[in-house]
Amino acid sequence: MSTGLGIVRLLLAFFGALGLIAGLAVLVAGGPGAFAGLWLIVTGGVLLLAVAFERHRYRSELAERGGALPGPGGGEDLDRPMEPRFRRTEEFFEDPTSRQRMRVWLDPVTGERRYRAEG
Repeated sequence: MSTGLGIVRLLLAFFGALGLIAGLAVLVAGGPGAFAGLWLIVTGGVLLLAVAFERHRYRSELAERGGALPGPGGGEDLDRPMEPRFRRTEEFFEDPTSRQRMRVWLDPVTGERRYRAEG
């Protein structure tokens, strides 16, 4: 995890928990502001869920469980052949780190995606 992303996750988790606690306090206090308490609870919960599930969106379960560091920009190593289970798709994007055009490869059975630079 890079330091910048770690700080962002920590801040989001902090403000999410703060929102939940503040929302519960407002809700327990009652009165005309009780609706604001519900809003704080929902917003805080969404922030906490975003922190919890964001990493799983972009990493394989194996990399997540093993605590592997993210790889360098540029995708798969061009010197090694792509595993036969992966199929080339028509999807591509520009890697923000290397500024290379990246082709998406997909394993149709598992849904795992790989990325390879296109010359």
